[in-house]
Amino acid sequence: TNRHQDTEPERENVLSGFKTSAVLSDSAREKTIFIHGKVWSAEDAVVILEKTPIRQDSLAELLSGSTLQLEMRNDIYSTYRLQAPPHLNEIKTTVVCPATEKHVKKYQRQESFLVEETGDDYQSITLPYIQKQSFSVQWVYNILEKKAEAERVVYEDPDPKVGFVLLPDFKWDQKQVDDLYLIAIVHQRNIKSLRDLTSEHLPLLQNIFQKGKEQILQRYKLPSSKLRVYLHYQPSYYHLHVHFTKLGYEAPGCGVERAHLLADVIQNLQSDPRYYETRTLYFPLRADDGLLSKFKEDLEL
Repeated sequence: TNRHQDTEPERENVLSGFKTSAVLSDSAREKTIFIHGKVWSAEDAVVILEKTPIRQDSLAELLSGSTLQLEMRNDIYSTYRLQAPPHLNEIKTTVVCPATEKHVKKYQRQESFLVEETGDDYQSITLPYIQKQSFSVQWVYNILEKKAEAERVVYEDPDPKVGFVLLPDFKWDQKQVDDLYLIAIVHQRNIKSLRDLTSEHLPLLQNIFQKGKEQILQRYKLPSSKLRVYLHYQPSYYHLHVHFTKLGYEAPGCGVERAHLLADVIQNLQSDPRYYETRTLYFPLRADDGLLSKFKEDLEL
């Protein structure tokens, strides 16, 4: 998938001339690898390769249509190398091109540190850093304006105040609901993150919560009791969005140090209209994150 070239005709094989410069990270457990390199046009790119899950509806074909090569037999145990038909042996591939240094760092394996951010810290350290970096959210506006990914949107409430679009996250291939992952992106453009939320946003949050759950039940037959609905802080991009994942799927960033359940956010704002403006929030930052160095500088002053 290439966010920046949705409107262009897809090149035959954008990876045919790809030159790998580094493996950023890999995981035998997740069956993923993140590679940094250059495409044929000499632009920097990050390529993510991920083995797709085995689907129940293709088991019969997988077992009968594959070739088996015996590796070892011992008593009741045998291990084989199974060569599946090509269409059942796909690798989901995401291409980020052109990739910036921020993308490369995002996918590099790094240690993290927990940061404590007061309401004042947000105003004096975090907000100026976000504004100075001016992280682009143009791709978000492209979705909201239907200039890109329009065919991927599963639901839209067009209301400018409480409306949002609901679409699958790129991490979900939509082949099975076990790893269901959708994102609700709000139409309002002046809400960066959890920190900006006040009681005036309650109608928006309640609308996303209610309609998002309704749509998922309708489309994927998944009741709200099987959903984890949350916001990230810090988010990976500064335009308010809500994550909907299947309970039991260990989605990246769903741990307690980064995820805030939408139900809790709504209750907190009902109790205190300025809850997220004033309270101390904790979140992890990777070792090379520029924001972490800003916090360290502040502590040393």
